[in-house]
Amino acid sequence: MRSGAKVAIVGGVFAVVATGVGYGGYNLYTGLTGSDGSGTSTKAGSEEKRTGPPDADEIEQTAKDFLAAWAEGRGLEAAQLTNNRAEAEPLLTGFSEKAHVTDAVIKPGRPTGATVPFTVDATVTYEGMSKPWSYASKLTVVRGLTTGKALVDWQPSVVHPKLTKGASLVTAEASAPQIKAVDDNNVALTREQYPSLGPVLDQLRKKYGAEAGGAPGIELAITSATADVPDRTLLTLTKGKAGTLRTTLDAKVQAAAEKAVKNYSAASVVAIQPSTGEIKAVANARPGEFNAALQGAQAPGSTMKIVTAAMMMDKGLVSGPGSPVVCPPTITWERVFHNLKDFSLTGATFQQAFARSCNTTFIKPVKPLGDGAGTALGDTARKYFGIGLNWQTGVVTFDGKVPESTGSETAASYIGQGRIQMNALNVASIAATAKNGAFKQPVIVPQDLDGRELAEATRLPGSIAGALRQMMNATATSGTAAEAMASVGGDKGAKTGSAEVDGQGDSNSWFTGYADDLAAAAVVQAGGHGSDAAGPAVAQVLNAR
Repeated sequence: MRSGAKVAIVGGVFAVVATGVGYGGYNLYTGLTGSDGSGTSTKAGSEEKRTGPPDADEIEQTAKDFLAAWAEGRGLEAAQLTNNRAEAEPLLTGFSEKAHVTDAVIKPGRPTGATVPFTVDATVTYEGMSKPWSYASKLTVVRGLTTGKALVDWQPSVVHPKLTKGASLVTAEASAPQIKAVDDNNVALTREQYPSLGPVLDQLRKKYGAEAGGAPGIELAITSATADVPDRTLLTLTKGKAGTLRTTLDAKVQAAAEKAVKNYSAASVVAIQPSTGEIKAVANARPGEFNAALQGAQAPGSTMKIVTAAMMMDKGLVSGPGSPVVCPPTITWERVFHNLKDFSLTGATFQQAFARSCNTTFIKPVKPLGDGAGTALGDTARKYFGIGLNWQTGVVTFDGKVPESTGSETAASYIGQGRIQMNALNVASIAATAKNGAFKQPVIVPQDLDGRELAEATRLPGSIAGALRQMMNATATSGTAAEAMASVGGDKGAKTGSAEVDGQGDSNSWFTGYADDLAAAAVVQAGGHGSDAAGPAVAQVLNAR
């Protein structure tokens, strides 16, 4: 990309074509001659500062100048045509110097407003090896705030759509060998067949590629300065040797999880084996590579009542499923809390209130705890369910958070709102702990692979574990989860949830359940009630075994 560039008309639009002309053969960076970026040459200091959005001529000229400088390998000059030279320059100069991209042909498409799409067809050459590389991206032209010139609005995604802040494009020997991931039955797990596993496989490769016995090849990859973020391969020049890595996943359950979330724009599901803590499936439906199923953090709604129920029994606030409780339509704890549609239950037992998900039942009895009310839930979550401990699953995870609270925030926490943060992994583990009677830290690769230390928690008292299973079974057979769990056989239990989100019209739909030795949890953004969206997703996963 250190060769020259010339502009040609291709299909009615301009194209920047790298050629054999030497550096500076075509000086298309008009800023060096006093242009204001609009294509009109002026003497320095003689023009008035422009305001308002760039016009069509400015958009085309600025895009042309930027792409020409970039294609020719003049990264500094291209960066000066953006509104963030400091951040743009390393990526633009690194395109040739670090990514080793040569012979680029950049073909802009027809602008849509101020946005100009373009394609890049190039060659990546490293240590005598070459391979073609093509992709599409886009740029947007904006008015510079200080100069008034039309400039490219800088985003790393201009250089490549998968680039994010802090990441780089590098061609070199891969930082870790490729892996051939297999499930617990030795079935191959690929990104192509199971798209949700892409981020998981990238992390497993980074952490265990060497241990799996492979040898690295030469790759063009997106690399990150953050240790926990794995490299992402964009182009393989030489494959190296892939090592085989056994995971705890189950290809059959994973396939069901992928299918369960695909109809939603944003949804996550995780399945766990309660007796072992082995993760059997991880699936996401959402744009980008963020693994919300394992790393997300949001209020879990009434699925948290599993933990609240355990806390209430552990503190002696109720004696068990048959305890008489009150379930009024509303209750006040610095503010008014409501049941769904202000329903109430007369002469209810704790089990009936749990099965119907009565909010007021899980707030009113906790008041006698006084000052300890703000810490009791978090203590129970850590002690018995392992929430907030340092889980060593084999990949990066967010392990739940139940912070100390005060006032109305305390009341909200008992029903899974306030500042509580969970993801599908955490909630699936809560259901798995209730089913098993003891917390088994979730893992996605066997512990003996690297001898890592797993988090441990105190076993649930037998009476509490039995009570949770009894109440979850009632919820799955005659309560709010009955419709969603109707198709699920075996020894089953469930809990529904919905979590309100500020500025979001519909609540997030949460659901967790188990059947025999498989537990699962799902969240569907803006999915409404737990049984509406997340419930069918969990049932589909549970029915996969």
